Amino acid sequence: MKRAERLHALSEMLRRSGRRGCSAERLAADLGVSVRTIKRDLAALDAAGAPVWSRPGPGGGYGLVDGANLPPVSLSPAQAVALLAAVSAARDAPFADLAATGVRRILDVLDPVTQARAEQLAGRIWVDSARASRRTWSALERAMAERRVVRIRFVARDGATTTRDVDPVLFAQAAGGWYLIGWCRLRDAMRWFLVERIERASVTATPCDEHPVADVGVPPAGARPVHDGPHVPRSR
Repeated sequence: MKRAERLHALSEMLRRSGRRGCSAERLAADLGVSVRTIKRDLAALDAAGAPVWSRPGPGGGYGLVDGANLPPVSLSPAQAVALLAAVSAARDAPFADLAATGVRRILDVLDPVTQARAEQLAGRIWVDSARASRRTWSALERAMAERRVVRIRFVARDGATTTRDVDPVLFAQAAGGWYLIGWCRLRDAMRWFLVERIERASVTATPCDEHPVADVGVPPAGARPVHDGPHVPRSR
């Protein structure tokens, strides 16, 4: 077992032990390492900000503070860069700025050596800049999250411009672009709006009517909900 995997397993064992805690000897036996190694790992978790407590003497042991949030334990430089590259390449995706903030918080808890190696490797990856403005995306994201009607200025393929009030239903990526899909109150129908063609967007005070995702229809070929997770092909 690699050290990063062992640290994660150790933190989960401490979490499951609850208030009673677990002795270093028991942790070492379960993970197949020495007590000395376990104590080094516990020190590493503590240094990384994990809420580890210890209780000396007979019946003592180690555990995690109740209700505490455990920070990320360890990432390799390549894993850290993979997160950076993913959010950087998806700047025109929904909630991309929040994703970037989340990744930065994860990287901030890494050890200095891993951080330095990750930054060096990240300098070897270039990504294209976002096509849709962050101001437009912020309005669309807010309308979606707060379930409110969004007013957009939309430019059609033929150059015709219209202002529409839309009940946001979902965001979708298809054919290399991001779309806002929602109930268009101007056309009284479900419509797909390419975000690149939305010149302006503002959130109104009007609550949107609830249209289920099923009203949109089936996803395009190859598309899937985000909560299904990425498809990871098996290695051969």
